[in-house]
Amino acid sequence: MKLWHCKDARSFRVLWTLEELAVEGLGLDYALEMLPFPPRWRAPEFLDDNPLGTIPLLVDGATRMTESAAICQWLAVRQASAMAVAADEPDYGAWLNFLHQGEATLTFPQTLVFRYAVLEKPENRNPKVAADYLKWFLARTAMAEATLADGRDWLCAGRFTVADISVAYALLFAETLGHLDAVGPNLRAFWARCRDREGFKRAKNRQGGDGLG
Repeated sequence: MKLWHCKDARSFRVLWTLEELAVEGLGLDYALEMLPFPPRWRAPEFLDDNPLGTIPLLVDGATRMTESAAICQWLAVRQASAMAVAADEPDYGAWLNFLHQGEATLTFPQTLVFRYAVLEKPENRNPKVAADYLKWFLARTAMAEATLADGRDWLCAGRFTVADISVAYALLFAETLGHLDAVGPNLRAFWARCRDREGFKRAKNRQGGDGLG
């Protein structure tokens, strides 16, 4: 098994899941290929492995996957991990919803903030677009914020799951971009719990540092 990864990019979800599995006693042997960000520009040879030029890329035999939330789901279900929620559990729907909300609803608008406030050359930056998508992101945190308002530690099923990893990555991205303080207090407390997990710390150590790069 091999994971192509950039520091603190979407592929961090997968790296974190792999390290949580190790903590759980379900660890998998995997190679980690570190790439500069964005790899499609700074490591064009990566296009030979993934024509999309996106990360993550996970390869395990004939299995090739490029969607971070789907990879987390695949790993958790495959390993019969407590981070998966079974179809016969009451929170199965909530688990799937938060798992995919973390990417489609909470991370996507921040990629446009990142692009138009940071990544583009100065002459191509667009503060208005960045500000509009930041408002979009903050408005879309309402469901997770409300879910955590009853004092629960994790988003569903009464335990830490890959849905928490998916949503927490959006908060890591928010912290990187400097607007974490604008999200609600329940999500900020949730993020602090996530950062304190051994699996998170192992993943940070395995990638070798902080920040997109």
